[in-house]
Amino acid sequence: MKGVPFLLEVRDLWPAFAVAVGVLKNKCLIRLSEGLERFLYRYADRVVVNSPGFIQHLQQRGARQITLVPNGADPDMFDPAADGSQFRVENGLEEKFVVLYAGAHGISNDLDVVLDAAELLRDEPSIRIVMLGSGKEKPRLVAEAEQRQLENLLFLPPVAKQDMAATLAGADACLAILKPIEMFKTTYPNKVFDYMAAGRPVLLAIDGEIRKVVEEARAGLFVPPGNHHALADAIQAMAKDPVECRKMGINGRILIETRFSRAELANQFALMVDEISQQNQD
Repeated sequence: MKGVPFLLEVRDLWPAFAVAVGVLKNKCLIRLSEGLERFLYRYADRVVVNSPGFIQHLQQRGARQITLVPNGADPDMFDPAADGSQFRVENGLEEKFVVLYAGAHGISNDLDVVLDAAELLRDEPSIRIVMLGSGKEKPRLVAEAEQRQLENLLFLPPVAKQDMAATLAGADACLAILKPIEMFKTTYPNKVFDYMAAGRPVLLAIDGEIRKVVEEARAGLFVPPGNHHALADAIQAMAKDPVECRKMGINGRILIETRFSRAELANQFALMVDEISQQNQD
């Protein structure tokens, strides 16, 4: 509509992510998608991104004014002191060191690496890896784990957002993982911020922008994406040092409260909208 400012919010780099993963291969569709992408970037009065890693990509494609309002979490949704005993009892995880992955089970998530790490840890009776969520790859992953008799790996269905706090409370550490693809270095995955808000240390198998966040806050351990040996080693290291685990969890919680609180980020977004509206009136 003429005279109405056009605000474009970019939460993922499409079609770049789809091309990088290999789910979009048709050259004609790729060209059309890239053309639409450039058109939207050029004609938006303001483009909002949720990761600093997106900014250069957008600038190279004609975006003029770009504002960063990063992903974050609501600290009030989570109680870092909660012990998650109900989740543990319900799933037979008492007295275990629990590593939780919560999220999509898709091609991008590289969860075969987790199965390979679980195989290396099969002789560690105190460690359990929990895979919570759904997705196209889940049936295959479940079948593969059963075929390999990975009894230290537990698959669970997804839970509602309002139940996630109780679920994360049952974990000793939480895993975020993506394929070792260059484009994924640009991301700020939502789950990492929820993990930190819950006061749980992050096992991070994602390089790039989110690695900077986690390492600068000392909120977890980075492992090279695609490396199941490194992942198994990091899990063992965390399991052997619960005091350090708790410190990393506290560090992550502090980071959310001070820099990535969703309420504060929402205020930033609202101020930006007011600014654009005022500029349009002027």
